Amino acid sequence: MTSVGTATSTSSLSYAQIIANAQKAQQQALTNPAQTSSDSGATNVTLSDAAKAALTTIKDFATVTTDARATLDKLLDDAKLTSPLKDGKLALDLGKVDRRELYAMSTNSNQLFTADEQKAAAIELQNRFDQALAGPTAVGRVTGSVRGLYVAALAYFDAMGPEEKASAAYADQRAALEEMLKRIEAKPSTLPGAVPNDPVNAYMERLAGGETGKPRDIKDVAGDARTTLDAQYKASGNSKPDYSEFDSRSLASVALNSNDKFSATEVRAASMEMRSRSGAALLQGLKSAGTGNAAGFAQNVISLYGAMSSEERAAAGWSENLYAAAVANYQTASKLGSMLGEITGSSSFGGGSDGRSMSLMDYL
Repeated sequence: MTSVGTATSTSSLSYAQIIANAQKAQQQALTNPAQTSSDSGATNVTLSDAAKAALTTIKDFATVTTDARATLDKLLDDAKLTSPLKDGKLALDLGKVDRRELYAMSTNSNQLFTADEQKAAAIELQNRFDQALAGPTAVGRVTGSVRGLYVAALAYFDAMGPEEKASAAYADQRAALEEMLKRIEAKPSTLPGAVPNDPVNAYMERLAGGETGKPRDIKDVAGDARTTLDAQYKASGNSKPDYSEFDSRSLASVALNSNDKFSATEVRAASMEMRSRSGAALLQGLKSAGTGNAAGFAQNVISLYGAMSSEERAAAGWSENLYAAAVANYQTASKLGSMLGEITGSSSFGGGSDGRSMSLMDYL
């Protein structure tokens, strides 16, 4: 069986993942000064007592449930809502809610949550899974390989909390992911649906039905961003925006001045921050692809593009021409790699070495 823990491919990196990697690398650079040539190659990280305690302390689920109730109450109060749903869709931004808290809400832990709150949490969890597969799906449409979707799905499942992992559904679905990776290794043209309980297959069915990729309306996101900025100003006593805690879609709503809710200063600062983040993501995508791996870098750009909403792309300055160029570069690099491989008898020149024969577009 494939060693899934080490089978991560660059094509499986989503926009959010690459942003997180870039920010982590930047933080490490700030907290760990460059070593001299006499130092060993290992990086020494010194954790504070608080950090060590955080690593070893896991909240019991009763506490998580209590915290979830408090978190939800505050979000509803801040948004002046009585329900997180409107017309069956999310009316409340749950993007920053801890995953274990969301699971507590979705399962009505300790009977503390209404039917609407349970449904809202389930929708948010589903959206997070779909978002994790959005980038790999974009890559799969070009490369014809579904392997990246399974690597991304497995990473998502492995990041679940202990309560989710204790469920029968988790065990069945994770086993399906492992089995699919095994089959794909043996036969790269294997498509979702080959084994039961496959969450990627369920995602593909939702995708084919147009039931994925529907984030909250940007106008609603802009309203939340306006509220957050106003609260910042009130707390700090000045009007300098701080976007460090804004997710990329909230940032995009400001950069695009959605609903004309933002000042020129706020828009300009948000635009600069958005482009800085997307630039860092591209740089991380280049580094993760490896030196000289043009096909790998093109896949990362395609993954980033596919994981972003249309508003995020517009705010970051990512046009359809960028996507088209990434696709063309991938195809060229793959073709060249294949030709060089035939000449040298080696598959070390990058490009499509999976023996792929069927694309996701064919599948859909």
